Amino acid sequence: MTDNIDQRFEGIEQVPLSRFTEKAYLEYSMYVILDRALPNIGDGLKPVQRRIVYAMSELGLSAGAKFKKSARTVGDVLGKFHPHGDTACYEAMVLMAQRFSYRYPLVDGQGNWGSPDDPKSFAAMRYTESKLTAYAQLLLAELGQGTVDWVPNFDSTLREPSILPARLPNVLLNGTSGIAVGMATDIPPHNLREVTNACIYLLESPKATLADLMIHVHGPDYPTEAEIITPADELTKLYQSGHGSIRMRACYERENDDIIVIALPHQVSGAKVLEQIAAQMQAKKLPMVEDLRDESDHENPTRLVIVPRSNRVDVERVMSHLFATTDLERTYRVNMNLIGIDGRPAVKDLRTLLEEWLSFRTETVRRRLQHRLDQVLDRLHILQGLMIAYLNIDEVIAIIRYEEEPKAELMKRFALSEMQAEAILNLRLRHLAKLEEMKIRGEQDELEKERKSLQLILGSKQRLRTLIRKELQADAEQYGDDRRSPIVKRASAEALAETDLTPSEAVTVVLSEKGWARTAKGYDIDPAMLSYRAGDAFLAAACLRSNQQAVFIDSNGRSYSLPAHTLPSARSQGEPLTGRLSPATGATFCAVVSGESGSEFLLASDAGHGFLVGSADMLAKNKSGKALLSLPKGARVLSPAAVTDAELDRVVAITNEGRMLVFPVSELPRLARGKGNRIIAIPPKRVAAREEFVVALAVVPRKGSLTAHAGKRYIVLKPSDLDGYQGERGRRGAKLPRGFQRVDRVAVN
Repeated sequence: MTDNIDQRFEGIEQVPLSRFTEKAYLEYSMYVILDRALPNIGDGLKPVQRRIVYAMSELGLSAGAKFKKSARTVGDVLGKFHPHGDTACYEAMVLMAQRFSYRYPLVDGQGNWGSPDDPKSFAAMRYTESKLTAYAQLLLAELGQGTVDWVPNFDSTLREPSILPARLPNVLLNGTSGIAVGMATDIPPHNLREVTNACIYLLESPKATLADLMIHVHGPDYPTEAEIITPADELTKLYQSGHGSIRMRACYERENDDIIVIALPHQVSGAKVLEQIAAQMQAKKLPMVEDLRDESDHENPTRLVIVPRSNRVDVERVMSHLFATTDLERTYRVNMNLIGIDGRPAVKDLRTLLEEWLSFRTETVRRRLQHRLDQVLDRLHILQGLMIAYLNIDEVIAIIRYEEEPKAELMKRFALSEMQAEAILNLRLRHLAKLEEMKIRGEQDELEKERKSLQLILGSKQRLRTLIRKELQADAEQYGDDRRSPIVKRASAEALAETDLTPSEAVTVVLSEKGWARTAKGYDIDPAMLSYRAGDAFLAAACLRSNQQAVFIDSNGRSYSLPAHTLPSARSQGEPLTGRLSPATGATFCAVVSGESGSEFLLASDAGHGFLVGSADMLAKNKSGKALLSLPKGARVLSPAAVTDAELDRVVAITNEGRMLVFPVSELPRLARGKGNRIIAIPPKRVAAREEFVVALAVVPRKGSLTAHAGKRYIVLKPSDLDGYQGERGRRGAKLPRGFQRVDRVAVN
């Protein structure tokens, strides 16, 4: 049985699966990297792009020719050079024709080739027509002059160029992007004049540094008038390492009170930007914008109108917010990964890239000159033979007329080469005239001059560099243009805070005993008169602005914060804070204060300890709040008291034993959290047993008075009266008058 199996697989190579898969995947990876996704440093094209350009040149679709259907070109590309999908091939062709995608388009399109709002909206290839642009001649002009190697096509029936002899570094001028296996490329486009000047400088100064080159190459130059706002030091690092990022920002101007966006970043859709802004308006996150319009047309390809709500709106802040939250500002990745002159993919810095391209260009020009020199020498050789024939015309005619093998006889008689003899035999009778002899002598003289010139250039590196420099200057003069994307120094975009996007209105946040919260418009309301759920009643209220945070404090001394405008209206009975916050089990909310920036409060427990705390330290970022006040055993949280002037205000503390102590607020420390310092002396054991504790705490301005309520009775303590109770912080305090030793609440006048 085993012998039968061995005979069945005889002659078939057997390879371990692991080795086979490794080899297959490696071959596939190299194919994708070298023959599909990455551009070549020489012409800056991927294989499909190179084949499209070459096929169009073979069809005679030069810049001066008539347009032909794109389907004709795609058919030739697929049938002769690139046996892949027609859709992918046509999309590659469309990209080279879109002036908003390519800095220097290679294809001149007629028909619908897409729009900046939707680059994929191009018509089918059976509807569009195309030909090459004048710029494409920079890639093709020297193709038939022995400058590049030719390779068989996929079925070995035709030959195609392995690379195009580009006269300028197209890899930088148009850039490219692609994803290979394990690597990708993102090369931004650049300005033709800037790159050419850098090439000339490097050609004449081979030891030039990156800083020298960046005097000429200021940065990328996209096919849009939007601003490049990447800082100069980041651009330097980008060109130093070959990878980094570029930030572009839309340009806008003021027209009356409207904001007009006149240029968008590369490949950004105006319709999408308007959608992003409109979404913020619908979500009420952009109250300062009233209306949006798209007034783009043929004369103004980009004209987006943003109408502010009033002329008091800070336009710069609004645009800074839009830059940070929409595609009006965009970041582009840069990864200058390409196939070098050694045939290997690598990420190259600017200097190395230009240096390698100049090596490619130098070799291309040398091959072109050598090819022409060979042609000149061959022609001179033939002309030399023709002159011999003219000088011996009668004998030549006799040999041709009477000899059986005139070619061999001519070669023997006049010491001619086979090429010369063949040329003599191919002469027409009309060319035997005396005038033709004079033309040959004139052509010989011209070719001799050309031969000497070619040999001089090929024999001198300096002359060769001079020729390359002159050609670069001529091409830059003919095809160059001004920079389109200005490089500008701008401040970083910053999104507006949620409080800045909310209308600022006077509101009162009301907290009930059961922990239900709501917001009433204005400050002139009586929270106690609002309707409450059965078994519930008013507990505390805070006056603030609708774009500020309301800070809630629970019985465990933890603080929580919520935007005031997100709380329900006071016309309802509010909502339970436990639905939005997560206090500890058994904790209840006992106070609410304003989170206004810069405000300060006295926070204390009824054990007689407290400290000053700023509103910023009371704000919490999560639902579980933040630890703020540490409570001694048996102690409870007192309502925070607002501090107006920490240098002049005084603290008034009253215990259930009828003792009152007054001292300056400045004697208390400012803390972000903790237990605080002693305000009034109370034995901890009495606090734990709830025998003695602070019943009232207030902050009184220097010239303010205090009203103390004991049941239905009350007493007004003027500043001079309070002076009689003033003492050192942490003392027991003095007894209040008889009848007011059971104070239940106080009010500052």
